[in-house]
Amino acid sequence: MILAAGRGERMRPLTDSRPKPLLEVRGKPLMGYHLEALGAGGFDEVVVNTAWLGEQIAQHYGDVHQGVRIRYSHEGRDFGGALETAGGIARALPLLGEVFWIVAGDVYMPEFRFTRAAFDRFAAGGKLAHLFLVPNPEHNPKGDFGLDGNGLATREGERPYTYSTVALLRRELLQGVPTGNPQGQKVALAPLLFAAVGQGLVSAECYTGAWTDVGTPQRLDSLNRDPTL
Repeated sequence: MILAAGRGERMRPLTDSRPKPLLEVRGKPLMGYHLEALGAGGFDEVVVNTAWLGEQIAQHYGDVHQGVRIRYSHEGRDFGGALETAGGIARALPLLGEVFWIVAGDVYMPEFRFTRAAFDRFAAGGKLAHLFLVPNPEHNPKGDFGLDGNGLATREGERPYTYSTVALLRRELLQGVPTGNPQGQKVALAPLLFAAVGQGLVSAECYTGAWTDVGTPQRLDSLNRDPTL
């Protein structure tokens, strides 16, 4: 699932007329990198949730992009706005399997590989989530998670890692929100992850490839100016 429903307030005025996932880095929309990487990994069905200017995403990619079938969860059309991350995932659960990838449509990580091996390894285990973490960037110096010697995400003590927005999830993580989210509840993902971390049910690993949270026009401009980022 590619998360593409957000308004992108910090990216204004760029997002006043274009949804953030369609902003281009080096000639390609941000979410295009994820679609191509998922297809290359053998995942040929992708769910995309939309809200702000979501019709542009559907018009741009249609129902199939380079062999990847795309199904849409139109939160803006159905509820008048985005349902936050967990609310949006719960809304899309009828379109998803027992285990699935998630990634935000507005992060740039062109080297990341969505592998079948990682998917199968997680599916065979008993964890509710597996997070891909990155070293803390300047804009998040306090971090989100630690990582213990057993490969479990932690919240106690030092948090040298930031959640990249890429994860493998088991639908059980969303059990507190009705499948399909028929009432359109706005539910954040972080509290659900933190609760699962406290139960030892979230594994993680550090990803050291190129990664940028394209949260400001300045970061987008830097990516397009500096080929080493």
